[in-house]
Parts: sequence; C-alpha cells; structure tokens
Amino acid sequence: MSIRRLDPLLIDRIAAGEVIERPAAAVKELVENALDAGATRIDVAVEAGGRTLIRVVDDGAGMSAHDLELSVERHATSKIPDGDLTNIATLGFRGEALPSIASVSRLEIRSRALGADAAAMLLVEDGVKSPVQPCAQPHGTRIEARDLFAATPARLKFLKSDRSEAQAAGDVVRRLALVNPQARFSFASEIGASFDWPACAAGEMGRLERARQALGSDFAANCIALHAEREGVRLTGFVGLPTFSKSNALTQYFYVNGRAVRDKLLAGALRAAYLDYLPRDRHAVVALFLECEPRDVDVNVHPAKAEVRFRDSGLVRGLIVGAVKQALEGALHQASTTGGSGAIAALRSPGFTSPAARLSGPWDWRASPAAPTGFAEPAQQSFADFAPAANAAADMAAPASADLAAPLGAARAQVHDAYVIAQTGDGIVIVDQHAAHERIVYERLKRQRAQNGIERQILLSPVVVDLDPDAAALLVDHAAALEELGLVIEGFGPGAILLREIPTLLAQADMNLLMRDLADDLSAEDGALSLERRLDHRLATIACHHSVRSGRKLKPEEMNALLREMERTPGAGQCNHGRPTYIELKLGDIERLFGRR
Repeated sequence: MSIRRLDPLLIDRIAAGEVIERPAAAVKELVENALDAGATRIDVAVEAGGRTLIRVVDDGAGMSAHDLELSVERHATSKIPDGDLTNIATLGFRGEALPSIASVSRLEIRSRALGADAAAMLLVEDGVKSPVQPCAQPHGTRIEARDLFAATPARLKFLKSDRSEAQAAGDVVRRLALVNPQARFSFASEIGASFDWPACAAGEMGRLERARQALGSDFAANCIALHAEREGVRLTGFVGLPTFSKSNALTQYFYVNGRAVRDKLLAGALRAAYLDYLPRDRHAVVALFLECEPRDVDVNVHPAKAEVRFRDSGLVRGLIVGAVKQALEGALHQASTTGGSGAIAALRSPGFTSPAARLSGPWDWRASPAAPTGFAEPAQQSFADFAPAANAAADMAAPASADLAAPLGAARAQVHDAYVIAQTGDGIVIVDQHAAHERIVYERLKRQRAQNGIERQILLSPVVVDLDPDAAALLVDHAAALEELGLVIEGFGPGAILLREIPTLLAQADMNLLMRDLADDLSAEDGALSLERRLDHRLATIACHHSVRSGRKLKPEEMNALLREMERTPGAGQCNHGRPTYIELKLGDIERLFGRR
C-alpha cells in the first residue's frame, strides 16, 4: 500500500485523542487556561457527564478578537513568550487544548479583554471556524463545548456512565481548586456532586480551609502541616494521620509548581514514608505541593501533562520521605478523631439501644423484672455479691492532676485484661495494651539499630547468587547503600554476585529470593527501601512477641507508665500493623448516648 498524507481534519482528531480522551480532560485544559489568565472566579458546568455540554466561565484577562481567532489554531499559544521549553511557568503551554476540543465538538468562545469596549465570539464546529463576531460578554471568557465526540463515535462509545464522567470532571476541578485557594470555584452537574467554594485567605490557613472544602472536615482535623526545603526544592502541604487512611489512593493530591500530577516517583516516596505506619492495603490522605525551578523539572513528557520528570529525582524522593516521616514522628501518639466517632456510630447502630431510648416510650412498671409479686415492697438486694465482668484493677482513689492533664489521661481501670480505661479532662480513652506496647517496643528497637548500626554476621561460606546480568550489575552499583543496611556483596563475574555478610535479623531468610527481589526493586528505585522494609518487618515481629500480651493484669502504676510512654513514642497512635492503639470518647458524646444532652 502506498504512503499518503492524512486529511487535515483527521490529523486534528487523532491529535485530539492524545489530549482529550474524556470530558474531564477537556475540563482540565479549560480550567488551566482560566487560571493562567489570572481568573479569581471559575464556574464549571457539565451536562450528561460532559457529553452534551461543558461550560467554563472565568473573570480572567480575556482575549481580543485577533487573539480569539488564533486561539483555536494548533500550536498557537501565549504561554511561551521566548520559546524556551525548559522554562515553563504556566499550566498550559502546548497550544493544543482549544483546537483539540474544537475538532471533536461544537465549540463557542466568548471573550472580552480587560479594558476592551466590546467582546468577541468565535464558533468552531467539527474543526471548521466561523468568522469572529461581536457579542455581549463581561470581561473574562466563556467557553461552551457541546456534543463532545459526536464526530468520533468510536471514542464516544468507550466513555463511562454519565455519573462516572461527571464525577471525574468534578475531581479535576477539585484538584485544581485545592492548589488555587485564592480563587472561587463552582462545579454544577444535573447528576449531583456539585459544589461552590468561596475564595480563601492567603497563607497556610487559607490553604487549610480549601483542604477542608475539598477533602472534608475530618481531613482538616486529622492532618499535619508540612514545611521542608532542600537545595532549592520546597515542599509544603498536609499529610493525614496514619489512622486516617483510605482503601485506595484516590485522595492523594500531588502538585509540582502548581500543576496537578499523578507521578510514580511521588507516590512511591509517599508510600515509603508511611511504611512504618500503614498496612499494604491502606493509603494515606495527603495534599503535597512541591516547588522548584522550572528548569529542574520537565513537564513535557506526557501528552496530557499528567506526569513530570525531575532533573534530580533522588533529591525530590529524599525530601518527601524525610519530611513526611519527620512530621509523622512529631505527631507522636496522636490518632485520628474518627476513631471515637466510629465507636459512637457503632453504639448508635440499629443493633444497639441506649438506656435513654429504651425509656423514651410508654413504660409500664408491671413489665419490669423488679416488679413485686404482691403488695409488699421487694426486699432490697445486697451489693455484697455483685461481681462485675470487668476487672476494676486500677486504684479507685482520685487520679493525680498531672495525669488527668496529660493527653491520654489517668488510668482508672483495666477491663478483660486487655484494655486500659483512662480518664481525661473531657472524656475517656480506651487503650489496647498489647497494640500500644508493641509500637513502643518496635520504636525502641529501631532507635537501637540507628544508634548501634545493623548487626551483621559473616557467612562461613559466601553465597553465590546467579542473576540476570543487568540485575547483578545494578546490585553491584548499589553495594555501598546495601552495606549500610548490613548486606555486603561484590561482583562475581557476569550475571552473578557474591554474598559475604548479611544482617543478623535476616539470618533465616532465603538469600537467593532476597537478592532477586532487591534487584527488581532497584530497577523501580526502591531497592534500599525494600531491604529496610524486610529489616523493619523482622523488628516488628520481634516487638510483637516481646510486648505486653492481652490477658496480662497490669497494676495502676504500670497502666499509667504505659500511657506516658505512648505520649513520648512516635507513631504510638497505631500499632505495627496499622491498627489504632486507642480511641477517645468525649464526655459530650457519652452523655448524648444516655439522653443527657
């Protein structure tokens, strides 16, 4: 078959498929253009998930009639004034968004530049432009894209349901609103998921308020502010407490120089920072904002600009891991407030009826189990033989004021030889004694390892491990980093390494399997982390077997000592498996359960 040139309209539609794969992608491009125009209010509306209509209205700088006509030409842009692709300071820059949308929809643009006497309108239908005409429009830009993908039915049939597409479009607006708290954002859809968030104040408080709007009040109450900088790279944002986690990573928001990205490097660094705190099936909730020189990051590696590439990826990864871990360690015992809310919700479930609820209806004294059988009053029973199921092991004397003022309060009882009940100034705390002590022992072992180094043992007979030549070379290149973790290796010809020393904690591990796993992880820039994870797992196992077990009776002074140690221990709000070590119930919630409020 001979080679021929494609039709220009077909070329545009193919190119559009790289940028506009679904309605949410069109919304993203249009909102980014509005932000680049300096908009302080952006209103987005979609119908039928964006298939029928996408409307974006902003109060930005607007365009003149001449600029409006050029805006739908491919590769025409105002974002690169000097043509330097290594110094991009805007969100959109390719000059492909509007022509791509215009080639797969019926596009109408109304715009009025700041200070202009009149507005202009341009209509593009399936890639064919109409002449620019005057129109009525306040300053700013109004863009409507109707009948998206009507001319490309193959793409239209692969879209998801209207509800799913609307939710995806709303998530795009949410992501962009989170990093631009100074602007007002609204999103409307006939399917739901609509919102209208007013502009927030400048600074960290404004960003936290926008995080509350976008991620909910629970996140705002259970997050830690983050501030770190290293060699010109600055990291700010909020990270959720480990006990405030989700079953998926959809609520992880990463930004690089104001651009929302989904990057494997950033996600991997975050996962590494939470390794000690979260199980594999749980994911942190974060909003992280990374700022660096535009020349140090390449934003032009993905057609939809969803991925980036850093000049020094090791620096960025180290900054994220170190800063997040330091923030989590600084939180010490702090656990999410949703633990107590969950307990209250469980008590309010249909299977539980509070005493107040049982007494709220008509009451007949004759139905009471204590009702007298005759006219005589029932004999008062003695409490002498009363034996509660719980063990009131704590001294019932008044607790010390210093203990009451402490974050976890004063120990008052131990129940079922497994849970410590403590009284705080405004509620009670229930502690899982085994889970709490497990974390304390684990952190103690880690500190010993950091202070004294990793204990190594020399193999009587060095082990030769056969690997793929590239994998063996990769391990040898990282030999110095692995030695710091107790693993001494050297090259042993093409496709093999010689293992001379191993960490004592991994004495029983399958070394051949370990080296293969390390080689795989190193190819994903995760190798040293993989070995450290194995060491930490062994430490966690040791901590589990050497901690206070459930079923052991504790003296009052032991219970209080456990509470005070928890308050000093990083990560004491959750055990080594990611489960909470305590829940707190406020007095007001308890009183509401009994109908006292």
